[in-house]
Amino acid sequence: MEFFTPIHPERSASLGLALVVSSIMPLLLLDDQLVVRAASDSFCNVYGLSRESVIGTSFLALGNGEWNKPQLQSLLEATARGFAAIDAYEFELKRIGMPDRVLVLNAHALDYANHDAIRLVLAVSDITAMRDAQTMVRTQADRNDALVREKQVMLQELNHRVANSLQIIASILMQRVSRMQSEEARTHLQDAHHRVMSVASLQRLLASSAKVDVALRPYLTDLCASIGASMIADPGRLTFNVDVDDSVMSPDRSVSVGLIVTELAINALKHAFPDGTQQKCRIDVVFAAEPSGWTLTVSDNGCGLPAEDAQTRPGLGTGIVKALADQLAATVQVSDNVPGTRVTMVHVAAGDQA
Repeated sequence: MEFFTPIHPERSASLGLALVVSSIMPLLLLDDQLVVRAASDSFCNVYGLSRESVIGTSFLALGNGEWNKPQLQSLLEATARGFAAIDAYEFELKRIGMPDRVLVLNAHALDYANHDAIRLVLAVSDITAMRDAQTMVRTQADRNDALVREKQVMLQELNHRVANSLQIIASILMQRVSRMQSEEARTHLQDAHHRVMSVASLQRLLASSAKVDVALRPYLTDLCASIGASMIADPGRLTFNVDVDDSVMSPDRSVSVGLIVTELAINALKHAFPDGTQQKCRIDVVFAAEPSGWTLTVSDNGCGLPAEDAQTRPGLGTGIVKALADQLAATVQVSDNVPGTRVTMVHVAAGDQA
């Protein structure tokens, strides 16, 4: 039977010294007084120290004393006595006339029988490049955050100025209406005022959600309330019924939907309910989406579709609705609501189109 023959302590110590000296990683072998007993060539080369100045010198006295840190000394002494171990101790090395380095130190006690003077091995890793990269990433992230905040402030200021400008334009239009002698001119200015107010309502509603999808139910509900408040002299005469599901849309598409609803509401107020009517006016706005697409319906209980007239040309509102529908890849259908008029807009999902 063969038995394992242990390596003699003298030979074991010699092997340990040889391993430290030849290591490609910066290594030091220290005794219990923290005096350097062996050093790798890589340690001497990386930190600009000669082997003669390192061997036999206290670790804390290496160079110009830049390794002498009270906390590090306490940790090394505790490790040499077997009471602790140093795992990833981060240390900033500052040397005169040389760039600062960020180091990570690891130290562990060694068990050499009959050679108690040699107590611990110390490994030194330079992580300066990694720390610089992390700092650069953080700095860039901070710059990006600051840029985003600056753009948000500018956007808020822009929204505020746009809102003020729209209010000024609307006020000027209404002043001009009162001065006009021509009924046709007054009508055109009133139409312009209504459209400016509709854009102001859209701008106000969407300013707080310019970066996120817009929930259509509260959006269209608030929009219709704003239309009723700004365009109806007698709010008790008109009722808006809004029936919208839980759909959401991107900001740009929701703007188009809001403008369509506004134009159709203006058209209904202008044509479906002639001045002097005693009926209770109602405008219904319905939006529903399915996997196959979505449908928007705006209907009223007014006087209904006009009689066919070959010379009647579509008005500005009709052209606006058609253009917006084209942007949304939707088709427009106008039908009799009995009583009133129904305008239905249908968008078919791309995958479901024939």
